[in-house]
Amino acid sequence: MRRSRAFRYRAGWALFFLIFLIGSGAAVHASTTEDSAAADGGEAHPSSEISDEYIPLQLEGFPQRPKLLLELGNPYLGTGNIKPGFTLPTGAVWQPTLILFGSLRTAIQSFELDSFRVTEWANRLDLFANLQLSGTERLVVGFRNFDRDGRFTSYILEPSTSDPEFLALFGDDDAFRDELNGEIESLYFEGDFGEIFPGVDQKDFGRTDIGFSVGRQPLIFQEGMLINDSIDGLGLTRNTLLPRNTSNFRATFFVGAGDVHRNNIEDPDAELFALLTSTDLRRSTVDADLAYVSGGASSGDLLGFGLSAVQRIGKLNTSFRVLGSYAVDDKTAFSTDGVLLFSEVSFTPHYSQDLAYFTTFLALDEYSAVAAGPASGGPLGRAGISFAAVGLGNYGAPLSSRAREVVGGAVGYQKFYGVEKRRQLLAELGLRAGTSSTVSNQAAAVVRYQMAVGRRTVLVWDGFASYLEGLGNTGDASGFGGRFELIFKF
Repeated sequence: MRRSRAFRYRAGWALFFLIFLIGSGAAVHASTTEDSAAADGGEAHPSSEISDEYIPLQLEGFPQRPKLLLELGNPYLGTGNIKPGFTLPTGAVWQPTLILFGSLRTAIQSFELDSFRVTEWANRLDLFANLQLSGTERLVVGFRNFDRDGRFTSYILEPSTSDPEFLALFGDDDAFRDELNGEIESLYFEGDFGEIFPGVDQKDFGRTDIGFSVGRQPLIFQEGMLINDSIDGLGLTRNTLLPRNTSNFRATFFVGAGDVHRNNIEDPDAELFALLTSTDLRRSTVDADLAYVSGGASSGDLLGFGLSAVQRIGKLNTSFRVLGSYAVDDKTAFSTDGVLLFSEVSFTPHYSQDLAYFTTFLALDEYSAVAAGPASGGPLGRAGISFAAVGLGNYGAPLSSRAREVVGGAVGYQKFYGVEKRRQLLAELGLRAGTSSTVSNQAAAVVRYQMAVGRRTVLVWDGFASYLEGLGNTGDASGFGGRFELIFKF
């Protein structure tokens, strides 16, 4: 009896699997028959086969890419076949594409500090030509035709040219500031030895994957708090290194031989040497940078370093930085001893695309950046729009961005409007308090509203009110200002 029941049990399962296999075979046969019928002109039915039919990129609902000033060669971010290009004697294949692009900024701006007002119309033009030769090689040329050494082509509306304070500020009695020029702001070539000489490492083990850049090139490290300048030099980069417990390690050695600026002023005797590294860990990206600049007798030599960690902690975006500067010889206005501690915390509130942020800093003694271009402002410009230079005309930051014996920070909220989020309002409170009797306390409230118009234009409105504590025999001062800027991108 037990054997009979076991036999019937097993026979039932065998019959079930047999029916399942027969049914699956019939389904496959039916699908094949339907596909054949569709191929012969019959009614089409779904199939798991990959179609050979060419389907173009689906761009419905997406705006067309604006045209550039000039575009030669393969379409930039375009679709379709790529032109064959040409092969170098080294074996590398180059497919040249030349694009010309840039931006024009023009602004009416006015500010007043302790009853002295400056009103001006200022302009700036950034123009770039990018010759893309391959995925890793390109030649870039950049111009800043409307400004030079921190002076911008502008017209001074206030004060009067006969005002003694005007002469003290601008140096002459000409209301129109003509800074038109044809000087080259950037001119550099960058590439990868392994891609230019592919035959040297045919199995592509990465031994020759060394990136390089040579020429006058923009450098921004530690968010511009250590280096923020356009410098003549040579850089060598080794990327995609994989030390234990990391996902990537990059190291760059840079030598700058000219056009080095110290505290926004060019130092003709300065040379820059820097070792710049970045490590991707599981939960953080850590940058460790070391730089040395040798200057003339009046500027002195300076050693600087920066160590930062950028990561998410829960729902918070955070970054923490420690920067230091050391005057190798005597201290000067360009070479000082100091340490700067800096932090940023930001998050996006629930059910929004807005951004709330909070920054803090503490400067011990006086920290000096290794290199800072004419329009880049001081080391604390990263703390918020209360400290950041607008990079256009004489309109300065509401609060000083100098990092000398001071503690402070900023708190702000950026609100986005509209279905496409093309309008935004940013409100910020900034504060800096001196930690010595020689540094004044300052506070400012800043508002910025900007909106996109069409595909190429951005309108910006800025306004601020500030308070500056007086020192010694000087009284307290108040400041306020506003500006309207039009940015046209092409």
